Amino acid sequence: MYFFVVAGLMLVFPLLSIAIEASAGHAPFGLMLIGKWYVFWAVGLRLLLAGIRQILQPRYTAETILGIKGDDALLLVRELGFGNLAIGVVGTLSLFFAGWVVPAALVGGLFYGLAGVNHALQRHRNPKENLAMVSDLFAAVVLLGFFGWSTLH
Repeated sequence: MYFFVVAGLMLVFPLLSIAIEASAGHAPFGLMLIGKWYVFWAVGLRLLLAGIRQILQPRYTAETILGIKGDDALLLVRELGFGNLAIGVVGTLSLFFAGWVVPAALVGGLFYGLAGVNHALQRHRNPKENLAMVSDLFAAVVLLGFFGWSTLH
């Protein structure tokens, strides 16, 4: 299930949203349209949902994704959930406040990049942490690339 949620929020739903809006003629196909929908889905909804789950069920992230057993990590995972929730709210609201797209791309790109590198530095990753690492690094490239492009144009 985790794979399908990550794949949907990081790839499938952004691509569908871009295709629908571009084909409907609401916006020209280009990097602004890609940034808009990628920020909404990858920064907004993915981090919002992750934050809610980490706040309500910190044990899932601790044990299933990070491989940490016991109650000691639950407080830290819940704190991570607060950060994910906050970033996710900004990313989600960027759909309604166009001026928030570029800053949300920067914050989301930095978060994903740092998280991806942190996963990569772990010697013993399980398959779910490998998926988190790959998707985090992919998101960082897309988001920071969009941020860089948008600041030059």
